[in-house]
Amino acid sequence: MSQIIALTNQKGGVGKSTSAVNLAASLAGLDRRVLLVDLDPQGHASMGSGIDKHSLEKSVLDVLLGEASAADAIVRQPPVKYDVLPSNGDLTAAEVELMHSDQRESGLTTALTGVLSQYDVVLIDCPPSLNMLTVNALTAAHGVLIPLQCEFYALEGLSALLDTVEQIKQSINPDLAVSGILRTMYDKRTSLTREVDKQLRDYFGDALLKTTIPRNVKVAEAPSHGLPVTQYARFSRGSQAYRVLAKELIRRLAL
Repeated sequence: MSQIIALTNQKGGVGKSTSAVNLAASLAGLDRRVLLVDLDPQGHASMGSGIDKHSLEKSVLDVLLGEASAADAIVRQPPVKYDVLPSNGDLTAAEVELMHSDQRESGLTTALTGVLSQYDVVLIDCPPSLNMLTVNALTAAHGVLIPLQCEFYALEGLSALLDTVEQIKQSINPDLAVSGILRTMYDKRTSLTREVDKQLRDYFGDALLKTTIPRNVKVAEAPSHGLPVTQYARFSRGSQAYRVLAKELIRRLAL
């Protein structure tokens, strides 16, 4: 059975899209069949996978609006070894359209039904906000992976997100669970990182993933080349960390 995992955090700049791309590549490198769904109008996951978001014939917007099937919109990306359901700025129109749809929360769930059997893992890169697109992702998902920086406002934003996850679980998707909290841009040399790290450990316990993603120049450079860091600089610290993350999630979630 396919596992659908939504990567979400309403705070931008936490490495969400970067983690979606590199986790997709790392899982594909471990012989998992992976689909990456770009549900962020910024299209960063699409660009980071080598797709020109400005020249899409079909995108996730067409799929959500019922104007194309997921199979028709999926882009096969042999260089990165995973498939992508891409997006671009047009996706902002989906927010208004979905509000008036009979399937406003479940449009993505319905759209993915026809392709799930082709994949072991579906990763959804959510927008950096708790809007209707994020609700669609959480309705479709089995698990939520939360990328998080160890900074002052991290816990405040995380609390709001977890409340939303619980609301979705209670009202729409009883199978939804937190798959893990991922610490990104991690620098254990700073006192702030160590302080927030301790708070996360004390509060979330086993939900906190053991793997951390370090601050790494190669991770930041890779998207401009349209490649995951696992291919752009496979021996870098960032690349190694994402491969370790993939193995941890395979063990934890039986992927």
